[in-house]
Amino acid sequence: MNSQIVYVAAITVIAWLIACTVKATKIDNRWLPVICGACGGALGLAGLYTMGDFPAHDALNAVAIGIVSGLAATGSHELVKQITGGGVDADN
Repeated sequence: MNSQIVYVAAITVIAWLIACTVKATKIDNRWLPVICGACGGALGLAGLYTMGDFPAHDALNAVAIGIVSGLAATGSHELVKQITGGGVDADN
């Protein structure tokens, strides 16, 4: 059970890193939740087929877990920005 939580957290961290990479481009930041969700869904599907104890047992649930984990990356970032008064990014 504990390793399942690690997989979900890993998807969140990877999606956050992808968002940081996208922010360095000229892509509008309003697309970051969509990009994080899509990347998370793809990572969830990959996790289903590559990790034996992934928390989902079918493709639909794996994609859903991935999407939620990817969106958690965006939400976590926004939460930190709100708590710190927006001091996380240079592009506030």
